[in-house]
Amino acid sequence: RGYLDDITAIGPRTVGSPENEIHTVNYLLEQIKAIKVESTDAHKIFIDIQRPTGSFSIDFLGGFTSYYANITNVVVKLEPRSGAEHAVLSNCHFDSVPNTPGRLFFLLWSLLQFSICCKPYCSTDFFKVPQHAVIFLFNGAEENILQASHGFITQHEWAKSIRAFINLEAAGVGGKELVFQTGPENPWLVQAYIFAAEHPFASVVAQEIFQSGIIPADTDFRIYRDFGNIPGIDMAFIENGYIYHTEYDTSDRILTDSIQRAGDNILAVLKYLATSDKLAKSFEYRHGRVVFFDILGLFVLAYPARVGTIMNYMILAIAALYLSKKVFQPKTRAISNLKKFSTAFGLTLLSWISALVTVLIVAVFISLIGRSLSWYTHFYVSFSLYGTAAIAKLILVHTLAKKFFYKNMNEQYLGDVFFDASLMIWSIALAVLTQIGLCSAFICTLWVAFPLITKLMIHKEFRQRGVTMRFVMMYMLGMFVPYLYVMYLSWTVFEMFTPIMGRSGSEIPPDVALAGLIVAITMILSSYFINFIYLVKSTKTTLITLTAVFVITLLLVCSGIFFPYSSDSANPKPKRVFLQHTSRRFHDLDGNLVKSDSGIWINGFDYNGISHITPHVPEINDTIRTQCEERAPFCGFPWILPVHFMFRFVKNWYLPAPEILPSSPVGFKVLAKELMPWNSVRISFEVSGPSHMSLYIRPHKGSTLSSWSLGDGTPIASVGGDYFVFYSHGLQAAPWHFWIELTASEKGTDGIVSLAIAAHYFFGENQKSPQLYALLERLPNWTFSSGWSCTYDLFVF
Repeated sequence: RGYLDDITAIGPRTVGSPENEIHTVNYLLEQIKAIKVESTDAHKIFIDIQRPTGSFSIDFLGGFTSYYANITNVVVKLEPRSGAEHAVLSNCHFDSVPNTPGRLFFLLWSLLQFSICCKPYCSTDFFKVPQHAVIFLFNGAEENILQASHGFITQHEWAKSIRAFINLEAAGVGGKELVFQTGPENPWLVQAYIFAAEHPFASVVAQEIFQSGIIPADTDFRIYRDFGNIPGIDMAFIENGYIYHTEYDTSDRILTDSIQRAGDNILAVLKYLATSDKLAKSFEYRHGRVVFFDILGLFVLAYPARVGTIMNYMILAIAALYLSKKVFQPKTRAISNLKKFSTAFGLTLLSWISALVTVLIVAVFISLIGRSLSWYTHFYVSFSLYGTAAIAKLILVHTLAKKFFYKNMNEQYLGDVFFDASLMIWSIALAVLTQIGLCSAFICTLWVAFPLITKLMIHKEFRQRGVTMRFVMMYMLGMFVPYLYVMYLSWTVFEMFTPIMGRSGSEIPPDVALAGLIVAITMILSSYFINFIYLVKSTKTTLITLTAVFVITLLLVCSGIFFPYSSDSANPKPKRVFLQHTSRRFHDLDGNLVKSDSGIWINGFDYNGISHITPHVPEINDTIRTQCEERAPFCGFPWILPVHFMFRFVKNWYLPAPEILPSSPVGFKVLAKELMPWNSVRISFEVSGPSHMSLYIRPHKGSTLSSWSLGDGTPIASVGGDYFVFYSHGLQAAPWHFWIELTASEKGTDGIVSLAIAAHYFFGENQKSPQLYALLERLPNWTFSSGWSCTYDLFVF
């Protein structure tokens, strides 16, 4: 904790600031050199400071290009005295987003790396033959969308020796660290984690969810995978994501148990990899994917995906044999059986669809009346509202079917046929997911195999005696494993997704997303209990209870009693807002200033926008809603990242404010215009300014941005067709030089391209104007606000 307090005392460590580039680096070097002095003679410790410059394109957030100059990496290599040809990399970062005390858990990762490369690694018995090096990268520009890791893996001389890596991330503060990405391929890495980790927590479901792009985040794992062609393990803390990237991310919230657990796991896995025979020839073990999942955090099960495919099809064959036997025997009743089976199958799907539609209607209604996120602080509300509605609708559909459609049918037969219908649905799901190639199909495997085995074991008991207590106990016991695992997995999913709803932008209604997720889990958990609706005498009491809970919760939500946000010091769940004091200048083709304005641009990170804040700041009203500048790229506003598609202008405001005059304004020069072959024009620029800038480009009608000096030379358009370049630099960076090349079929009177440059002042005397300070002070204490000043200049060529 002494290390932790020392580093956090430095303050926010934004890229380009003295706190990040000088003070933190000096502290890291001081501690590493102290470790070096204490190390044994059996090993060598090398220290290097890297300040790379480079550029790359990435398809994250709709696609954009990144350029960095003189950012900082602190690199430590530990190897045996005799040297090592191969290495394993451990990566974490020490920079922070603006206005936060510094992502404490990333500092924790750094401190864990300190402890790992200290006494345990410097003991004479650490290395065993074969001996490999361990490289610790203290990465100084991860929050700038993975820039420092790109600079290291593409430019550092030690990068060539790396054969595998561990990336240390966070999406929350505390709890267990989840392995949510591995590979690509290289199943031996999963086996290494399983064998070495003392407290395993891993899921291929998390991997496939993350890689689907549903979660608006990315990690250095992508850089090492895509630009270094290196396999690795990606792990992150996921608990309490409500305070991720906020002022509440403080050292007192870090539990000693989390520190101990993470340290034990990382030390064990790094030690295993550093002594593994497979590390030296990792390319030889790149064969296929692996299915992996932990059981209650006690141990991890893993097997090759191809083995899973074979197993899935074998289980499907057994299920098909069972179902065909039930339907087509005796042959004289085959058509009747098939009809009844199809009806049960259809009714089951109908009940699910009906529940989904009903709950989504409720969620849309809640969103329209302005009560979104009522469950954000009070999570039980989501189950009381959407869970009860889903279960009640499921029961109602089947109760009505039993009463009117199956009025005189044998209850035992109905229970049997609806069990078979659920088995058929899960078998189809298993076949589809297996055919698609998803490793997450193992969940369907559980929901086919265990119920089928259970049914075969208790079939005789059920047939002879009906629904006895013994039957119920045996049935519950047989379903225990899949139900326990799905509930455990559901907890993990809610732990990850619920906080994300508070920072997912104003476009996606979070109530609709969460309601859909709750219905999906309800469908899964209810699938093999639908048959009990036909076996019990009455569902009246259950329906009345569920309906009462739903109605009461709905009324309370509509009344506004469940306020979404909380400033509770023990468990804060703040609303996130960003405010940019902006001065904008628009120029025409001749360079004349045709329009200028200044204001504080205000955005909320969630679907509610700033509707809850408006009563506290009355001057923010409908008369100053943001207006899109249609002829300017990205609507003429200084987006720090291309997230414009996540925020609607009807949910942000542009409050008039005095012009800002930063002490270090942007310098923008056109160095040259050259005619190129094939009707192309190359325009060269020089830009100087603060550590963070954004470049926006929009080719006019009839023009095409064909190439540029950024990334790999091929321009990548963002969502909407404009081009976005994220720029940052460390200390003592030279002016930024770049060129763009456009092909124009014809030259219009309004030019061929609009280009805008925004300067973002994230630290120092220019960060916050007096007006911005005053506005921030008026925001309620249940908000976390990030504010900075910026300028925006548009030019036409």
